[in-house]
Amino acid sequence: MSDLELSVVTKDTDRPTFLQGRWFWSAVLPVALVVLLLGFAAADRGVLSAANLLNIAQQTSYLALFAMAQTVVILTRGFDLALGPTVSMVSVGTALAMAGAGATGHDAGTVLLAGLGAGFGLGIACGLFNGGVIALLGVSPFVATLGSYNIAIGVATTLSSGRPVQGVPKLFSQIFYGGSFVGIPAAIAITVSIGIALHFILARTVFGRSLYIIGTNPRAATVAGLPVKRILVVTYVLSSVLSALGAIAMTARTGSGEPNLGGALSLQAIAAAVVGGASLAGGRGGVGTAVLGALFVTILSNGMNLTRIDGYVQMVVLGAIVIVGVLLDRLRLERRQ
Repeated sequence: MSDLELSVVTKDTDRPTFLQGRWFWSAVLPVALVVLLLGFAAADRGVLSAANLLNIAQQTSYLALFAMAQTVVILTRGFDLALGPTVSMVSVGTALAMAGAGATGHDAGTVLLAGLGAGFGLGIACGLFNGGVIALLGVSPFVATLGSYNIAIGVATTLSSGRPVQGVPKLFSQIFYGGSFVGIPAAIAITVSIGIALHFILARTVFGRSLYIIGTNPRAATVAGLPVKRILVVTYVLSSVLSALGAIAMTARTGSGEPNLGGALSLQAIAAAVVGGASLAGGRGGVGTAVLGALFVTILSNGMNLTRIDGYVQMVVLGAIVIVGVLLDRLRLERRQ
């Protein structure tokens, strides 16, 4: 299929009409963000302080990476339940590699390369496993990533013995957490750069447009001659690489490899993607939806923390948000039909 044909099909399946409900996410969600922020500010003035707004921006930058990772697989009617454990596994693997390289007397550059190589290597391996099981063996994304969820938890816990891994060099944290680019904190600069690159891939490349076509109609994509299985494998690898990058950035923030770093990130990333407007039915979503959703979830979490809402209650709220987002998406699909 030519670039022109792909472009035409994509535009036809992603046309911003009222019946598709796109007006809701493009107009109401930004307004909801402002209302949410002002609502929490009314309860606690510290919400709008410069320090807290910077904290929100940094927290959003991490979650936005994970929301982008979920979005690329959601576009193809999948999702990655193993994202959180993958983050934990990458964090532990990165820290262990740097600690080992440092203990053998290697220079700082080699130590950093060892950590980055181990982190991204684990991310790629996880993506290949998920993509291979889903695309080549025909296992559903839910079952495949649920299995890798437990595998990644087991690997992270075994490698770390269930304890934080020390020995992360200060230079690593200085570059990926304490550093800045033209005055922009490192985490934010990384997310902005990745967001721009991913937007280009999704909007301007055959591979990116193929994700929308596969998500909209997998059978039509196969008939059209697209290498669907290969694209799915690459998609899950891309998702896991984005997760690994987020894990590396968070490891730099904590200063150690954390076997529990992933925590509830799988649910948070799915919530951010869905709230932002990505459709679990596939074929709709993008970088903008991921960032908006991540900002919404971050502001909500930050506000609940500052207003001292119990952590377990926050989990209930997050779960409810996912359900509401899915219901709204189903309403959009019904209107289209």
